[in-house]
Amino acid sequence: MQPIDFLLRTANSFPQRIALEADDVSVTYGELARQVSALATAFQDIDPAPGSRVAICAGNSVPHVIALLATLAAGKTWVPLNPRGAGPELARIIEFTTPSILVFDEAHREQCCYAVPAGTRRIVCGTHPSMPDSIEAMLTASRGRVPRRHSRDLSEIQAIKFTGGTTGAPKGVMQSLRAWNATVVSILTAMQLRDDERYLAVASITHGTSTFLLPVFACGGTIVLAGSTRPKSVLDQLESGRITATFMPPTLIYDLLDEPGVAERDWSHLRHLVYAAAPMRADRIAQAIEVFGTLETSFGQTEAPAVIAYMPAADLRNPMRHGSVGRATSLTEIGIMAPDGNLLPPGEAGEIVVRGELLMSGYWRQPEKTAETIVEGWLHTGDGGYLDPEGFLYLKDRLRDMVISGGFNVYPSDVENALGEHTAVCRCAVFGVEDPRWGEAVHAAVQLRPGTDVSADTLRAIVRARLGPVQTPKQIHFLDSLPLTANGKVSKQALRAQLTSSNVKVHSPKETLAS
Repeated sequence: MQPIDFLLRTANSFPQRIALEADDVSVTYGELARQVSALATAFQDIDPAPGSRVAICAGNSVPHVIALLATLAAGKTWVPLNPRGAGPELARIIEFTTPSILVFDEAHREQCCYAVPAGTRRIVCGTHPSMPDSIEAMLTASRGRVPRRHSRDLSEIQAIKFTGGTTGAPKGVMQSLRAWNATVVSILTAMQLRDDERYLAVASITHGTSTFLLPVFACGGTIVLAGSTRPKSVLDQLESGRITATFMPPTLIYDLLDEPGVAERDWSHLRHLVYAAAPMRADRIAQAIEVFGTLETSFGQTEAPAVIAYMPAADLRNPMRHGSVGRATSLTEIGIMAPDGNLLPPGEAGEIVVRGELLMSGYWRQPEKTAETIVEGWLHTGDGGYLDPEGFLYLKDRLRDMVISGGFNVYPSDVENALGEHTAVCRCAVFGVEDPRWGEAVHAAVQLRPGTDVSADTLRAIVRARLGPVQTPKQIHFLDSLPLTANGKVSKQALRAQLTSSNVKVHSPKETLAS
C-alpha cells in the first residue's frame, strides 16, 4: 500500500463526501481523486521516470493540495520549498535535488524561480486556465486519464524535506513510503480521528499541514484551508466552520488567547487543538485548556515526522503533565541514551533516541551525516530529556545549537555565515534566548573589525535577503569582544551570561519579522 491509497480508498467508498474546502469552494472526494489522477498523468507525461522529484513552492490553496497529491499518485518524490524562504536558499535546494518539475504560484514566482536549472519544467499553481503550463490547463487537458501505477518498494523515497544546513550545504531528510504510512497510522491511532473531522489547515502545506492531510482523508474527514492566519480570522473560522481539529505553533495559540472575547465563543465542537514545534508555557497550557476545553501536543522532527510521542487531551489536563510531550506512538520506540551508548532507566536524563517505522531513510546524498545520526537502528534526535516510570517523555534541553523560533528550525551557522558576509564583521555568534511569544528568539552577538562600523539594520537586511524573515535575528548585540573557550570557540553559555549586563548595546526591532 502506498500513501496515496489512503485518499483513493476513501474516494472509492465515499465519493460524494466533502474532502476539501477553501473560501467558497468545496471539492468532493470523487472529484478530488479525478483531479489528482489527471494531474498525475500530466506529470508522468512530462517525466515518466518513477521517483523523480517534483518541487512545490506555493501558499495554501486547492491547486497546491492537488499538486502534492498528484506527485504521490504519479509515483514521484515531493520536495517542498518553504514559501517564506529567500531565493538563494531555495535555489540551492533545487540545485541539490534536481527536480524535473517545479510548481509555484504567482506570489512566489520570483523567489522560487531564482536560478532554476535549464530543463526543469515550470508549472504555475493558480487560476491560469489559459496558460498551457498551469495546473488548471493540465487538469482540463488530462481529465479522465489515469496515471500508470508503479510498483514501488516501501523503502523507496516519498519526500525529501529540508531542515537547513550547518556547513553551508542543504540537509534533505529522505522520508520513505513506509515512514509516510507509519505517520498516517500513528496519527489516526493517537488522535482517534473520526469520519466527521473538520480539520482547519492554518500551517503551511509545505510544513505542518502536509502531515495531517492523509490522516484526515483516511478517516473520511474534511480539510478546510484557512483563508487568513490573522488571530481574529482564525478564531472566526474555528467557530463558524465548526472545526473539530487543528494544529498550530504555541505563538499563534497565544495570539488567539489574547483576542478579546475568546472565552465567550462556542468551542464545544473542538476536539483536537494540537500544539507542537516549540515549547509552550505551563500557564498558557492551563489557560488554553480552560478557554478551548481541549489541548494536545506532539513531539517529532523531520527525521521522524510529527508523532514520535503524543499527548492526548485527557492526559494533558493533568497539571503534572504540562511539562511532558506525551508517550511513544504505536509504531515508535523511545529511549534515553547516555554518551557511552547505553540506554538509561526512567528518571535519568540523556539524549532522546528513537527507532521504528517512522524513521527517515537518511540524508539526501550525505551518507556520512546519516551514519552519524542513525546508529545501530537508533535515530539520535540531538534533544535531551527523560522518561518517567509511566513512559511520559519530558524534554530537558537541546543538545545541538538549533533554535526553534515560532515553530521553525533556525540553524545558527546559517545565520552566522550570512552575517559574516559583511566585511565589518570580525566574529559573530547566533543563539536562542527563551522568549514568552516565540518559544525561542534568535539573537546575534557581533564583534566588529577595528575601525569599521555597520548598523544592525544593514546586518539584518543581509540575513533577511539570504535566509528570509524567520531566521533574521530579533536582537543584535554589539560587543567589543566575544568570550572564547580554551580551544578558541565562542562560548555561547558565557555570552548569555554576559548579555544580562546593562552595558551591552542592543538593537531590538519593533516590527515582527517572523509573523
